[in-house]
Amino acid sequence: MNNTKTVMLCGVGGQGALLAADILARCAMACGQDVKLSEIHGMAQRGGAVTTIIRLGDQVASMVADRGCVDCLVSFETTEALRNLPYLALGGSMFVSDESIEPLPVLAGKERMPRAPRKTLQELGAFVIPAGILAKQAGSSKAVNVVLLGALSTRLPYPEDLWRATIERRVPEKFKDINLSAFNLGRTWALEHAPKTEE
Repeated sequence: MNNTKTVMLCGVGGQGALLAADILARCAMACGQDVKLSEIHGMAQRGGAVTTIIRLGDQVASMVADRGCVDCLVSFETTEALRNLPYLALGGSMFVSDESIEPLPVLAGKERMPRAPRKTLQELGAFVIPAGILAKQAGSSKAVNVVLLGALSTRLPYPEDLWRATIERRVPEKFKDINLSAFNLGRTWALEHAPKTEE
């Protein structure tokens, strides 16, 4: 049986979703998996929504992800997590950076921000991660994307060393240590906050 998994990365322009998607795709391909990737860009340069679908498996027939089919939803902020929630599969995992960014319709006065998004997401079983704080601990507030990758890595079958090697190859030399630290902090946080299984 094909073991295809679907990962959705969502956020707004400039948060590094495309770099995260590239690192994930490289890890999968290094393990001999087929990868299909689809990107949907809003008005990214003005803070519009950016959504990336990555489908990974022995043989991936399509890059399309229907509602209810995403195994792992990774959101760079809470509003986009709630907006894309219908795509999450039953029993899927959700990793969300604990940050709320006002989208363009809210800034224009056409819509309102959701009330208590953090609480809502936690009640739905999301890992709401202090990714901004962890990124700063790693050395850069821009490393939120790699913090979230670290958390995501706990739900995918790729070796931890492979993730680190891929990050080392993909980011500029001067940012290597920061990104490796961000990955480690995100992964450790997710492992420490994983549901406890009964013996």
